[in-house]
Amino acid sequence: MALTGEIAALATASCWVVTAMSFETAGRRIGSLAVNILRLMIAFVLLAAVGLATRGHMVPTDFGAHEWAWLGLSGLVGFTFGDLTLFRALVLIGSRLSTLLMALVPPMAALIGLAALGETLSVFDMTGMALTLAGVAIAVLERPDETAKRSRRDTVVGVALGVCGAVGQAVGLILSKYGMGDRDPFASTQIRVIAGIAGFSLLYLIIGWWPKVIAGVRDVAAMKALGVGSFFGPFLGVSLSLVAVQHTQTGVAATIMAMTPILILVPTVALGRERVTWRAFAGAFLAIAGVAILLLF
Repeated sequence: MALTGEIAALATASCWVVTAMSFETAGRRIGSLAVNILRLMIAFVLLAAVGLATRGHMVPTDFGAHEWAWLGLSGLVGFTFGDLTLFRALVLIGSRLSTLLMALVPPMAALIGLAALGETLSVFDMTGMALTLAGVAIAVLERPDETAKRSRRDTVVGVALGVCGAVGQAVGLILSKYGMGDRDPFASTQIRVIAGIAGFSLLYLIIGWWPKVIAGVRDVAAMKALGVGSFFGPFLGVSLSLVAVQHTQTGVAATIMAMTPILILVPTVALGRERVTWRAFAGAFLAIAGVAILLLF
């Protein structure tokens, strides 16, 4: 199917809506650092079950050294480095500015994809990407300024960490595409998850965070939210993102996946958490128009 990558990217953005809301709930109860590793552990179990049922392998032992090396590096860069810096940026500068900085991922992915993989973009691709990212920026900037009461130092450090998070996500996507080739996306995701767990495990051992992670497991409400978020995030969402980059240019896939802030308006409004203004509506319309161009041309 010609649009397999684009449709998978849109499905990924939809999955991340559920993930964002679930991890927000869990993070408020047990902290973002505990959420980071527990979500990967849950995803590992789900991916092992799928691998056993579909390929006869609980762990992708049939993958070669090339896949393990590059997908493992992708997991360290994307999950451990990228997510860790992004979560810290969320604390320092809030979700509005952090989300806006993540809009840097598509152009970064497109440039790295061009340099490393020889991926090229058509005029329609570039137009669709520009419209989508402009729409996301307009919608995100419509939210209240969460940085107004933050110190200059926190703002500078938070922005730097947000940019690092965007770099981690973009590089992680490119490394995944290079390492995966035409192999199974779910098995490829599992290798990334294993590397992410290893990275976080070492970090938490160094900073002495394991007792807090263990305490988080005892929070039933948090674990329920984590279960939902892990299914739609590192299990299904990340796997679909690999399907997306496997079948289309990385920059195009990353742009469509950046639609999450637009898609999340629907449940937040339905639940009464947010009121959509005309400016946010205009941003959403612009972003949808950009995605339509990416899908139709």
